[in-house]
Amino acid sequence: MARPRPKVVTLTDEAATRMSEIMSGADEDFIGVKIGVKNGGCAGMEYTMDYATEAGPLDEIVEENGIQILIDPKAILFLIGTQIDFVTEKLSQRFVFNNPNQTDACGCGESVTIIPQKLDA
Repeated sequence: MARPRPKVVTLTDEAATRMSEIMSGADEDFIGVKIGVKNGGCAGMEYTMDYATEAGPLDEIVEENGIQILIDPKAILFLIGTQIDFVTEKLSQRFVFNNPNQTDACGCGESVTIIPQKLDA
């Protein structure tokens, strides 16, 4: 029997609450949040988060704490095991990607170096 696949990403309660608040205040109806990575920044890659109005044919879909997360298929191996949190600090609030595949980040935290996870043979 095959073992269950782990979720590519998980959300903390704080992140799910904030995503729900943002989507409920939006002008459009969104089905969830689209997560991905793109090339850019001084460390090589940047995380992306956007509203999702529809699922792409190859998107990985994760239900987490009442939020539907759609993951760009090109980002899956970079994001496996990532926990998304929402933190409030003295002067800022932001989503934080706690990614075990991340090996480095730039000083401002806007770009990261991520090594894709190897698939089990």
